[in-house]
Amino acid sequence: MSSLFSREHLYSFTENILLKIGHSREHAQLGASVLLAADIRGIDSHGVARLSGYVRLWEKQRVNATPIMKIIHETPSTATLDADAALGLISAPFAMNIAIEKAKQCGSGWVSVMNSNHFGIAGYHSMLALEYDMIGFAMTNASPLVAPTFSKERLLGTNPISVAIPALHEKPFVLDMATSSAANGKLEIAQREGKPIPLGWVQDKDGNDSTDANAVKNGGALLPLGSSHDAAGHKGYGLGALVDIMSAILGGANYGPWVPPFVTFLDPLPDLPGKGLGHLVGAMRIDAFRPADDFKKHMDNWIQRFKSAPSVDISERVLIPGEPEFILTEQRLNNGIPLNENVIKDLKILGEKFNLLF
Repeated sequence: MSSLFSREHLYSFTENILLKIGHSREHAQLGASVLLAADIRGIDSHGVARLSGYVRLWEKQRVNATPIMKIIHETPSTATLDADAALGLISAPFAMNIAIEKAKQCGSGWVSVMNSNHFGIAGYHSMLALEYDMIGFAMTNASPLVAPTFSKERLLGTNPISVAIPALHEKPFVLDMATSSAANGKLEIAQREGKPIPLGWVQDKDGNDSTDANAVKNGGALLPLGSSHDAAGHKGYGLGALVDIMSAILGGANYGPWVPPFVTFLDPLPDLPGKGLGHLVGAMRIDAFRPADDFKKHMDNWIQRFKSAPSVDISERVLIPGEPEFILTEQRLNNGIPLNENVIKDLKILGEKFNLLF
């Protein structure tokens, strides 16, 4: 059961909650924009459903609402940013704008972020590069919920990767994917709806396949992309490990089992090797390789050719990464954003806490 809400209503509520916990107007608006981008694009697990979780992190003093973010190491084309415990919703766009400015000068720019927090959907940050005729990259490590291939121990996060590539007349190519078989947010959606999950998403505490959406809560683990070793889960494990290293070890954030958990009923481990969560964002100028319009014309050709590929099922067609989200964006801007009744209840409770009407 769900109800529809306008983007404007959810944006205003989210902005006001972020203001209530001490964010500046600029940061509150940015945070609201990132969260609503997820809801508009149909990535419901990373939209306003996450808002109460961010507030709980702030209440536990793990999020700094008034961060003074600063570059602690820099070259002409790279930088390392200390986010001062900011929400990743704030620090990742800040870092991407630095990367874009560096790319304008050097052809490409890369910024590693440490001492940060959960940054919402990776696609929001990679897509910031599109309007500059650049290819955008964004990745982050996350709470350790994923077991490496052959293990029962949770050592990696869902560790998403996003790459955004502009086209001329077609919609851009936007890859935005977890390196686990499913994002934890999808388990949360299934939990709220009381539904089982597909085989291959999780294993129980003993390492057995499970369709229980609560398996991870009960000591189990998410599986890497591909699930079992026989189904090439080792490739997802490798990708998740790569994101962990590039997002965290490169810049000085926590990694592996030491990544501070998003859930507040678990405290960060002692003797942490780094600071906070880590992200890596980058921007690459197309005209550093060839004229941008020439490239984008061929991107159009690539997209059109792939979309014209014959389908194995007459009811389905070949889609380009990012295309389903662009379709949902148009639908939801026109018709409203559906929210699960449990999310609505959660937001109403949050509003009451801060004397705001949801």
